[in-house]
Amino acid sequence: MSGSALRYSRITGTGSMLPARRVTNADLAEQLADRGIETSDDWIVERTGIRARHFADASQSASDLALDASRHALEAAGRKAAEVDLIIVATSTPDMVFPSTATILQHKLGIAGCAAMDLQAVCSGFVYALAVADAMIRTGSARCALVVGAEVFSRILDFSDRTTCVLFGDGAGAVVLEASATPGILASDLHADGSHRDILCTPGTVSGGAVLGNPLLRMDGPAVFKLAVRVLEESARAVLAKAGRTDADIDWLIPHQANIRIMQGTAKKLRLPMDKLIVTVDEHGNTSAASIPLALDVAVRSGRVKAGDTVMLEGVGGGFTWGAVLLDL
Repeated sequence: MSGSALRYSRITGTGSMLPARRVTNADLAEQLADRGIETSDDWIVERTGIRARHFADASQSASDLALDASRHALEAAGRKAAEVDLIIVATSTPDMVFPSTATILQHKLGIAGCAAMDLQAVCSGFVYALAVADAMIRTGSARCALVVGAEVFSRILDFSDRTTCVLFGDGAGAVVLEASATPGILASDLHADGSHRDILCTPGTVSGGAVLGNPLLRMDGPAVFKLAVRVLEESARAVLAKAGRTDADIDWLIPHQANIRIMQGTAKKLRLPMDKLIVTVDEHGNTSAASIPLALDVAVRSGRVKAGDTVMLEGVGGGFTWGAVLLDL
C-alpha cells in the first residue's frame, strides 16, 4: 500500500474461547435451590432465551481466555503474534486493577513493544474497541491489530439474585484487524449517557485494601430492556446512513447476546428476517464484551457468515453505552 493510497481496515481472522465448564439452567436451578431460591429451565428460557452458559474455573483469568481466542484468530488470519502492533482488550472483569489485561495478554503471546490497552465500555466494549482500532489503522498508527473481548462475569454475579445470576457467562472472542486498500469496516457509531449508570452497574470499589460498596452486579431489567431496544435501532440506522447503506444491504445482524427478546426486537425494527440474526445467547448466555466476537467466530466457523457478506455488529451495556459497526467481511 503506497503512502498516498487510502487506508482502510478489514477483519482477516476470528477466534473464540469458552471455558470447559458448561452450566445448564438445570444445573443453576439446583445450585440456587440449595440457597432456597426457586428458578427453572422454563422460567429462564422464556424470559431470556438462555439454556446454558460457561463458567471459568478458579485458575482461569480474562487474559487466559483472551490468549486462546487470540491464538485462534491469529491462526485464521495467517499471522504470527510478532506481527501485531496494537492490542485492545475490551473487558469489565480484568485480571487486576492494573496493569491492563492487554499488557498481560501481550506477554502471554510472547511479544513486547506494541501498544496495548484495555477499553471499558461493558457490553458495548468490543464495538468500541473495534472502532478505536479501525481509527488507529486509518491514521497509520497501526497496521495489524488484535481486538479482543474477554470476560469472567461469573466472578461478579450475585447468586442470591435469580434475575441476574442466570443471565451471564464467561468467554472470549478476538479478531485480527489489518490495514487494507479496500474497505472492510464501513462505519461506526458510538454513544454513551452516564445518567443511566445506575440501571446496570457493579458499584463496589477498592479502597485501603477493602471493598467499599457492593462488588456484585446489579441491574434494573425492565429499564435496560426499554432503553436497549430504542438505542440499538437508532445506532443501527445511524451507522447505515454513515456508510450509505440500507436495511436491505445487511446480510447478517450480530448483536450483543443479552436477551433473545431484545435481539429479535432489533431485527424486527430493521425489517430483517430472523434467519439473518446470529444467535448464541442460548448456549453462551450474556458474555458482555466477549459476546459479539464470540458470536462472530461461531458464525464464521459454521460457514454462515462468509467473505463478502455485510455484517452489522451492535452492542449496548452499562454506562449506559451503545454503538454499532457496519462491515464487509
